[in-house]
Amino acid sequence: MDWGMKNRLSRIIRPETGRTVMLAVDHGYFLGPTTGLEEPEKTIAPLLPYADTLMLTRGVLRACVDPSTNVPIVLRVSGGTSILGNLADEGTTVSMKDAVRLNTVGVALSIFVGSELERKTLLALADLINEGHEAGIPVLAVTAVGKDMARDARYLGLACRIAAELGAHIVKTYYCDGFEKVVKSCPVPVVIAGGKKIPERDALELSHNAISSGAAGVDMGRNIFQSEHPVAMIRAVREIVHNNMTPQRAFDLYKTLSESEEAKGRQAVKAGL
Repeated sequence: MDWGMKNRLSRIIRPETGRTVMLAVDHGYFLGPTTGLEEPEKTIAPLLPYADTLMLTRGVLRACVDPSTNVPIVLRVSGGTSILGNLADEGTTVSMKDAVRLNTVGVALSIFVGSELERKTLLALADLINEGHEAGIPVLAVTAVGKDMARDARYLGLACRIAAELGAHIVKTYYCDGFEKVVKSCPVPVVIAGGKKIPERDALELSHNAISSGAAGVDMGRNIFQSEHPVAMIRAVREIVHNNMTPQRAFDLYKTLSESEEAKGRQAVKAGL
């Protein structure tokens, strides 16, 4: 692995902790104007200081992110389908040249192991890894799970291992019972997806359980930007990921920060700002 590849990986996963808090805001590529992301710029800006990396699409990056930001970018490069069609039938939508042009530290693509289009998505991943190797850009493989696929250790372990065998540098998957087996059998770092919005206390518990089971971090979206207090939520998640805070202490922190935000909001209204 050359210096450029190592340098980019070190900007995704912090060397001092071996972990990462990735903020996923790429949902619009198949969901459209997702709740909480109707105006991406307003959602992203206050969260950026607390994200180790930002995962999003080319269009939102160009239109909604200040180019002076120092937060590393992991670019979603697969798409072409929507929630109305067959999500497994997506393809590569961004060239590696454009990923380099956009100064990304990594590129992400979904695979659909067990679907009728399994071979297509796995070969697309292999092609992307080959191109990434030439450009010195790491590849994040997202193990998408179809409605007929179980989110258990056997299936997720299979998908993660195949992605790693093809050469993915990082794998994103779901947390499950027996998650430590998934991590142990995958020779590259594993980060967990947050999935659909759940109560804040539960999302913090999810993050803690994943980290305790060996995950290298979280790639969380809706459980942060759909929270009533997104900044407080991402700060609480950070404490779990990088400082091993317990879920209860993290939830207490979330509540304290939330109350502080509300107090500032009331002061601003009172001052007529």
